[in-house]
Amino acid sequence: MLTIWGRRDSSNVQAVMWAVAELGLSHARIDAGHRFGVTGTPEFLAMNPNGTVPVLQDGDGPVLWESAAILRYLANSYAPDSFWPVEPGARADVDRWAEWAKVNIVLPFGGQVFMPMIFQKPEVRNAAALAASLKALTAKFQMAEARLALHPYMMGDTLTLADIHMGNILYRYFTLDIARADLPALQAYYDRLCARPAYAEHVMVSYDALRPA
Repeated sequence: MLTIWGRRDSSNVQAVMWAVAELGLSHARIDAGHRFGVTGTPEFLAMNPNGTVPVLQDGDGPVLWESAAILRYLANSYAPDSFWPVEPGARADVDRWAEWAKVNIVLPFGGQVFMPMIFQKPEVRNAAALAASLKALTAKFQMAEARLALHPYMMGDTLTLADIHMGNILYRYFTLDIARADLPALQAYYDRLCARPAYAEHVMVSYDALRPA
């Protein structure tokens, strides 16, 4: 059985938990990070010296950290060919778009949009910087829009690892009080994800507890 350390409202933990649920894997999750503490303890730092979540252990196997590495481990170990192809070229194509989404969508959105909107009061927020970040993010979303106009998921007709990275932050993107471009294919994609039980349970999680008191 998998053991996962991390809180439900961590986006990186959500990506791992969503994949775990989609793959139907037995697991136990232990709250850690933010208001739960744990990550600064000697025991946790012995597992992950970064003091961050998620951390995963598969049975008696080695402890893993870094969400993208954990996701690839789960895909390599448990995923069907439709999610993580066996053929090297097809797998590399999925991996390419997963990496693209992580670098071009997930990281900029989290650091330049989500964090200012959650942790900064409106009167101290840099509105110009936020607008510039949203404009740059929209340019990347338009690349995804072109793909999603052709098929239901990033790589075609079925969910893959690329969707875990791409779709993971869309709940936050579509529920934050921000200006959003008109991207109908992206909206339809998000609606499809919301209809998936694993996404609804593990990604559509309130982030209100992250806001400063």
